[in-house]
Amino acid sequence: MRKQKGFSLIELLIVVAIILIIAAIAIPNLLRSRMAANEASAVGSVRTINTSQVTYASTYAVGFADTLAKLGGAAPCTASAATSCLIDSVLSGGTKSGYTFAMTATAGTAAAPNNTYQLTGNPVARGSSGQSGFFSDESGVIRKNPTAAATVSDNPLQ
Repeated sequence: MRKQKGFSLIELLIVVAIILIIAAIAIPNLLRSRMAANEASAVGSVRTINTSQVTYASTYAVGFADTLAKLGGAAPCTASAATSCLIDSVLSGGTKSGYTFAMTATAGTAAAPNNTYQLTGNPVARGSSGQSGFFSDESGVIRKNPTAAATVSDNPLQ
């Protein structure tokens, strides 16, 4: 008898089954770690926006910016009250790392500066790109709601 070279069909099926079992174990962990990374990025983005708001208010003397676009600017950016170049153009667009950011405030002037703002960060697809919602305001405190959009009422001290 001749010796056969190569693998039998059974051997190939066993290898494919082992690869599928490993993939079934690894993929959920990969998705959870991606969601955790997106949430960490969202917290960092909220912190960056808070810091940028303080810088904007002290630089332009009109209070806090009323839109994310005023904190950003397209590259190359020239700093002004309309585009202060304090955050990157992706974040000033409102979406970054699976999260959507929205800010509300009133427009300020030198005579009547805006001294309040509210910022929210929510996952684009809850349960897929992230789970928690984040909220911050002029106090600089970042609040988290693990199941819904975070609001000012999520403060545990209230």
